[in-house]
Amino acid sequence: MALRPSSGAATTFPVDPAEYDLMDAAEERMWWYRALHARVGTALRTAQPPPGPWLDLGCGTGGLLRRLASSFPGQALHGLEYNPAAARRAAAKSAAAIVTGDAAALPYGDACFTALASMDVLCHAAVDEARALAEMHRVLAPGGVLVLNLPAFRWLHSAHDRRVHNARRYTAGEARRLLARAGFAPGRVTYWNALLLPLMVAQRKLLARGADDASDVAPFPPWLNATLHGVTVAEAALVRLGLRYPAGGSVLAIATRR
Repeated sequence: MALRPSSGAATTFPVDPAEYDLMDAAEERMWWYRALHARVGTALRTAQPPPGPWLDLGCGTGGLLRRLASSFPGQALHGLEYNPAAARRAAAKSAAAIVTGDAAALPYGDACFTALASMDVLCHAAVDEARALAEMHRVLAPGGVLVLNLPAFRWLHSAHDRRVHNARRYTAGEARRLLARAGFAPGRVTYWNALLLPLMVAQRKLLARGADDASDVAPFPPWLNATLHGVTVAEAALVRLGLRYPAGGSVLAIATRR
């Protein structure tokens, strides 16, 4: 169960460097990242993975790892990112153990981790979905917890997806079936960013339809950022009261490694 990376070279993918710059600058304060990171933390706290190290697969510039380090003091955290420059930023931001590598050929031994989080990675055009899921299953210990975030609904594909190279979007049912085929026991698979879905549709389908439009990652005016984040907080509170949403901008899937 050694965590030492293998000597295999990382596969490189065509990703806009500017998008990493935007992520690095925005993920500490932007409402969407704050809401996503909070949901991942809640999922891990609720699922209670067995003791052991955790992996953020596709850790980007390290925002989630930094949040997890703050929320789970003393937890051993690792990150894998295929972009070397982003990996360096993640290491500096989070102090986690970061390596560069390919999601479809993880440079770790079997059953290394007791929890694995992966945010909007399976949807990427350069990722082999089936092989990446098989690798996630391989490096998770039996009983380990998998937390995935996936963009929802193919009809929502937009300029944002083109900018960040998303090739796939999912329904909750599709995510559940995908996890079951990969050998996971799916737990809660739910939509989130539901209350803001009408605004998301307006932005992506009416206001930013052109091929040259920017991604949704951007600095927001403070008042607007606070308002949007407040809506996500209210949405999460309603979930705690038992409300489930039939649609949303993203799918959050929690599963266990059989």
